[in-house]
Amino acid sequence: MTSPSRSDSPPSAQAGYRHELYPYAGRDEFLQGTVDFIQEALAEGEAVVVAVPEAKASLLRSEVPEDGAVRYVDTSAVAHHPGRLIGAWQEWINEHAAGGRPVRGIGESPWDEVRSHAQAEQLRYHEWLLNRAFADGPAWWLLCPYDTAGENTALEQLARCHPQIRSGGRNTPCTDYDPQAPFDFAPLNQPCDPYEEFIYATGDLPALREKISACAEQLGLSGRRLRELHLAATEIAANSIRHGGGHGTLRTWSEDHRLVCEFRDAGYIADPLVGRHRPNSTQVGGRGLWLAHQLCDLVEVHSAPATGTTIRLHTELTY
Repeated sequence: MTSPSRSDSPPSAQAGYRHELYPYAGRDEFLQGTVDFIQEALAEGEAVVVAVPEAKASLLRSEVPEDGAVRYVDTSAVAHHPGRLIGAWQEWINEHAAGGRPVRGIGESPWDEVRSHAQAEQLRYHEWLLNRAFADGPAWWLLCPYDTAGENTALEQLARCHPQIRSGGRNTPCTDYDPQAPFDFAPLNQPCDPYEEFIYATGDLPALREKISACAEQLGLSGRRLRELHLAATEIAANSIRHGGGHGTLRTWSEDHRLVCEFRDAGYIADPLVGRHRPNSTQVGGRGLWLAHQLCDLVEVHSAPATGTTIRLHTELTY
């Protein structure tokens, strides 16, 4: 499952993109750090995009109202979907930079609302991928607040994803930043028993959709959500057949109140950003993964030359 790669070089704290972690403890520290950051930007004639959970946005609005230079964006459609966030930031920055002013951003994921270990892993992976996604683009500065009430291990992993860190109103290089790898990926957990398995090849896509339907109906998934899963699964399986050796293996099971559809094949995805930004009219490849990110609640992609590719599509179940 090969795909075009932007660059084989590791991302770094260079070019015009600045990516800064801001650990804070409680409401007052959140406000102090973020308000100071906004005021610094305004003093420099820069614009600011604020993308934080609504409760935090309300706190900030009381201190810094929205105006022509400060924009609060609605993150409800993307906050819990790590694969959609890079594309969202590209759109927010492009829209706010239209006047030619430098732009800063404040972006905080809803860590206290994370619903599964897989989602937490993908949110941290997103933080690392930001360095690669914007390494060659226009200059801008992103501050990422993180409440230290969380686990120390999670904070250490986030530090590995940020080239810079803010403390006491000053920003310094983050000594824990790792430009080579986002964090130590734990191996994918084994499928939950019982799981169904189906080997597919050319001509088997209708049967594959039937297998998914059978599992989904047992779990109460139907209607629009099932149709969206069918579309995403068809795209991923077709990529397996086209780029992964002509066949693949589907496994389905339920986990954390989600239906998980796993696709394994022998292909390799060279570019970790594939599917994370909207394809343009001339782009070759990546459309299937982009569509999967839009249609599913979570998409996990693990790929290596020696082991091939595993893609998991998560769809939330309602009871």
